[in-house]
Amino acid sequence: MKLFDVYPLFNIEIVKGKGCHVWDTEGTEYLDLYGGHAVISVGHSHPAFVLAITEQVNKLAFYSNSVINSLQQKLADKLGKASGYDDYALFLINTGAEANENALKLASFHNGKKRVIAFKHSFHGRTSAAVRVTDNPSIIAPVNEGLPVTYLPLNDPYLVETELKKGDVSSLIIEGIQGVGGIQVPSNEFMQSLRELCTQYNVCMIVDEIQSGYGRSGKFFAHQYAGIRPDIITVAKGIANGFPMGAVLISPMFKAVYGMLGTTFGGNHLACAAAIAVLDIMENEKLIENVNTVGNYLMGELRQLPGIKELRGRGLIIGIEFEESIKEVRSKLLFEEKVFTGVAGTNTIRLLPPLSLTLEEAEDFMKRFKKVHPSTL
Repeated sequence: MKLFDVYPLFNIEIVKGKGCHVWDTEGTEYLDLYGGHAVISVGHSHPAFVLAITEQVNKLAFYSNSVINSLQQKLADKLGKASGYDDYALFLINTGAEANENALKLASFHNGKKRVIAFKHSFHGRTSAAVRVTDNPSIIAPVNEGLPVTYLPLNDPYLVETELKKGDVSSLIIEGIQGVGGIQVPSNEFMQSLRELCTQYNVCMIVDEIQSGYGRSGKFFAHQYAGIRPDIITVAKGIANGFPMGAVLISPMFKAVYGMLGTTFGGNHLACAAAIAVLDIMENEKLIENVNTVGNYLMGELRQLPGIKELRGRGLIIGIEFEESIKEVRSKLLFEEKVFTGVAGTNTIRLLPPLSLTLEEAEDFMKRFKKVHPSTL
């Protein structure tokens, strides 16, 4: 059997990781400034993380949601405290796409409406409703097209209100910071306007914090810079440091009904053990403080480089946009300087390192980056 060939692959196989470094089959070491699409939050193979999942898998990896799993409540308690949302409820699933799928469904159950407002250059996942609210027609199959969605530009509250006034909008979904869209940061004023408009027009406000949440922005959630509280928050990626997990944080205004949501694998024992370990490590090692320190350093250093069209982001979610294509820069970074980074479109490099990236590692990155910076090519 062949693999279904949907991924363009670098000719590299990573077989080992530690902290912010990974190694390939040839023993070559790389500095990881991407964390596997922002998934590695507390560092590769963190000892406390490894211990937690090892101890749990030796006892029990999985049983269904038809019995009590006290690890789920332990995780909910820790997440509520860490995020400032201890009055919200938690629904656990496996991926970010599932989180958004359930958020959209929950909103529609709540107000009985159907249409969704999403934003240009958004990315919310690849399942049925999640891919429909993603602004990329090339990945939306005909079977996904039934959900009515309107895509609007960021930072234009007038256009949002024009649509909400029509009375048929169930929910509005927005990323705390757009990731795949190129690290586009909605203004605080825009997020505040969205909160007011959603309340005014009985529309559920969903904030997708799958890439921008869990401390990556320098606050637990990126939307907290605006001082707002969405009705639903979705998380995944860094929640379990590489173990598949997603979650929906749900306002008390929603009423749970048996059977309205469900999952086989979501909130399983092993995933919960991994997620609990992540929150403990983040607290014990003060990783959000580290994000601010190291993120400020990187932004300050990058601002001094010539040829950068725009520098965007907060904390350790950073977009570096150039006038020209960054294909050669990224290739040289990876194959000559041994640094993993991400991209958005053709002109933007994305930095999404583990939250444990040290100042010394950030300095090392800047030295390597300057060697391949377009002004030096």
